[in-house]
This record gives sequence, C-alpha cells and structure tokens, in this order.
Amino acid sequence: MADSAAPLVGVIMGSDSDYAVMADAVQALREFGIAHEVEVVSAHRTPDKMVDYARGAAARGIRVIVAGAGGAAHLPGMVASMTTLPVIGVPVPLAKLDGLDSLLSIVQMPGGIPVATVSIGGARNAGILAARIIGASDPELAQRLADYAAGLTEMVEQKNAALQARIAAE
Repeated sequence: MADSAAPLVGVIMGSDSDYAVMADAVQALREFGIAHEVEVVSAHRTPDKMVDYARGAAARGIRVIVAGAGGAAHLPGMVASMTTLPVIGVPVPLAKLDGLDSLLSIVQMPGGIPVATVSIGGARNAGILAARIIGASDPELAQRLADYAAGLTEMVEQKNAALQARIAAE
C-alpha cells in the first residue's frame, strides 16, 4: 500500500518481474497523491487469489484496477469479468513479440466485459487514466490533473522554442 490512507487504486500484475513496467503507474499515482496498493495476482498461478481480489476490491474501497500482464495476458480481462470496477490493462512487453501478443490479448475482450487498454508498456498512462477516473468525482484531484496538463503544454512550447532556435542557427 502507498500510505496509511485506504487505497483507491489497485495495481496488480501477474509476476513480480512485471513491476519493472508497472512501477510507472505507481509513480504516477504517487505524483497525484492517490492511495494505492500493489499486488502480484496471477490469473494462471493464483486463480483463487485473483477471484478473491476482483470480487472483493470494490467492498474494500478500490475504485479502479490497473492490471499489467504479459504473454497470454489474461489477468486484466479475467479481473474485469468479476468486478464492475473500471479495469485498465497494461500490456507488459516480454522478450518475444515485444508485447504485441499481450496487447492483442487484452484488447480483444468480448462484448460486455470492457477493459480500457493503454499502449505496450504504457503503465504511466494507466496511472494517469486511473487518476482521471477518480478525478471525475474529486474536484481537487481534477485540478491537479489540469495543472499537470498545463505543465505538459508548457513543456511542449519550451521544446518547440528550442527547436525553432536550433533551426534558425543552422
């Protein structure tokens, strides 16, 4: 768990090795001050834990689940099938197929069982999307997200100005 506050976001992954990617979601949640928990929950190796986690998350106060998975990548979809909470899938790239297999597995959900899916290795965006979902009903968080977006705009303007200066000097 991130801090003593009750977690609002569950960040889960099929293996501890997935944390190399999923740490970016955790960092984004920390930046926005969102209480969260991190767990290894394997769809294949710990199916009972996965079922308990998915079915009990809402009752424990979780509002969004970010689920990272590589290879067969069943975790996000299986969790989504057992909860009404929004689930954000993060395709974790593995040595083979560079995560394309994971991406295709996560986005090919059957009708009625949605999983929001970010880019391969896009855990930071998953954390930001979780913040936006929670921010839809939290004005203070919504303001922090707006400030973050303004910072991105400023960063792009600075990069554009530097590029323009570099081109002018050529």
